[in-house]
Amino acid sequence: MSTVLSIAARSPGRPRRPDQEEERRRQLIQAAVDEIAERGFQRVTVAGIAGRAGVSVGLVSFYFRDKDGLLEATLRSLAADLGRAVAARAVPADDPRGRIQAIIDANLSDTQFDRRIITVWLAFWGEVPHQPRYARVQRVYERRMQSNLAHAIRRLAPRADAGQLARSLASLIDGLWIRAALSPDRPDSAEARQIATRFIETELLLARLEDARLSP
Repeated sequence: MSTVLSIAARSPGRPRRPDQEEERRRQLIQAAVDEIAERGFQRVTVAGIAGRAGVSVGLVSFYFRDKDGLLEATLRSLAADLGRAVAARAVPADDPRGRIQAIIDANLSDTQFDRRIITVWLAFWGEVPHQPRYARVQRVYERRMQSNLAHAIRRLAPRADAGQLARSLASLIDGLWIRAALSPDRPDSAEARQIATRFIETELLLARLEDARLSP
């Protein structure tokens, strides 16, 4: 492997542009997603990913060092895609309630309920207890989601326990997704979003009523 890397580093010719480097990384990550979805996590190999992407095994090693590096990058990419989906919905929403809804809608969207994406997410989640690098990615995304929810909830219901309510909503979102993911039927993302939406609307209404009761 070191020989391959040294040859790649010394190869003459025009240097790769940053956008070309990024495109090649995306290509390999996409191939990893497809390989996991089709073959399962334990059967994934660097050779299989390289073959699917139409590149050499040495090129995979050049960009990601090893299989674990590529798989971690793949998980980070999935989390980043989900984060961008939340942001795309949250930016037009100029109010805290809209930002909460953006988190619900992005996490329970048709895209996240696609069987291929479900298979890959479940594969990674199954490895989180055994792979610290995957656990770190999961914790970062989980904390960010709960922090964003809590911030919006505090603005809507200042006296509510925003942290607890944020954790409850995040847990409900995860539970709805897992239940749908494990169902033999086609996942119903619209129903899942409705359930999560009713939950937060009810909790916010109760919090406002409690605020009104306690106000002088």
